[in-house]
Amino acid sequence: MSRDIFIIDGARTPFLKSRNTPGPFAAADLATAAGAALLARQRFAPDELDEVILGCASPSPDEVNIGRVVALRMGCGQKVPGWTVMRNCASGMQALDSAIANIHAGRSELVLAGGVDALSRAPLLFSDAMVRWLSGWYATKSVGEKLAALRRFRPGYLAPVIGIMKGLTDPIVGQLMGQTAENLAHRFGISRADMDAFAARSHARVLGARETGHFSEIVPLINRHGTVYADDDGVRADSTPGNLAKLKPFFDRKYGRVTAGNSSQITDGAAWLVLASAEAVERHGLTPLGRIADSQWAGLDPAQMGLGPVHAATPMLQRHGLGLTDIDAWEINEAFAAQVIACLRAWEDADYCRDELGLADAFGRLDEAKLNVDGGAIALGHPVGASGARIVLHLLNVLRRQGWKRGVASICIGGGQGGAMLVEAL
Repeated sequence: MSRDIFIIDGARTPFLKSRNTPGPFAAADLATAAGAALLARQRFAPDELDEVILGCASPSPDEVNIGRVVALRMGCGQKVPGWTVMRNCASGMQALDSAIANIHAGRSELVLAGGVDALSRAPLLFSDAMVRWLSGWYATKSVGEKLAALRRFRPGYLAPVIGIMKGLTDPIVGQLMGQTAENLAHRFGISRADMDAFAARSHARVLGARETGHFSEIVPLINRHGTVYADDDGVRADSTPGNLAKLKPFFDRKYGRVTAGNSSQITDGAAWLVLASAEAVERHGLTPLGRIADSQWAGLDPAQMGLGPVHAATPMLQRHGLGLTDIDAWEINEAFAAQVIACLRAWEDADYCRDELGLADAFGRLDEAKLNVDGGAIALGHPVGASGARIVLHLLNVLRRQGWKRGVASICIGGGQGGAMLVEAL
């Protein structure tokens, strides 16, 4: 990278678990709350930003360009452009990378970038049959035509199509994301016990981090009734291997191993980072917390999409002459326990590294003590548009807290992609 990209600050909302009902906040509410609190503590005014970039995988129809909606609501003014990016699970990371590209090109110097989704508010849709019937109904003119249309109506037309299930189904291979995790469990021999132990550790690490104040990036939310949401609410102290073992497989009910308990949670949340060039740092008297040293995107088989972090992080590390053991801390988004475990095993598998990555041998072993040290999406949740930004932000906080230098944040992406960023603390 030709210009340093500095991270000045960041914040996120609590991640709020979907409970089969629309959550208390729309996506724009979440992003506005976190962004306004973040901007309020900066040395520059909101209208001094060059642009606002927000990743969102599932914006509501009245917030289609949610980046612009939120920029205006945060008080950035009419002259600050706001726009929205979508790279599925990595939309928040894509927002950061889009900011990086514009800073490199000299088009921007100071950018607010992040991600958001309110998955609890994913729509229920009419089926195609119901839409066709409604089209015919609205075309009727006479009483006779209306009666004929009513005779053609079938109660089954009213069965809703669950929007989030369609969104989580790959249109190329026809598999739900959880089924792709089952593919990896089979390929790498990952047992149900392996998955449940990983999931239990995620919950335990989040609880431990919360007790020691390691989620200082969270900005509490307050709804219109005065209810305060201060913490991520999906973490459970009773998510032990024994209790998780009682859950039934969800995606392959007969032979599967992936359950709701060892998968990430459907969640609402937002995360932001302030990115700046060296010129903006000097102009505004800013104190950078770290820098994004590099980023990388990769594509792979959609049916094996969970291995995206391996395909993205490996060439990025090679470009810098680094191996897995040279990284002080890792954040790999926990879409599924099987998916993260498969990434670790793929790096240790000489055949996989040779056949899929073009390496001469196995890339190495990642020390799990350095991986998601404060837990991950299995316990925190995975608001799809926000997660890529969250892991970069929390990775930087871990590096600074521990006095470490270098970290990698990586994420798998529905559709068969992977994203990774190399972050350095200052």
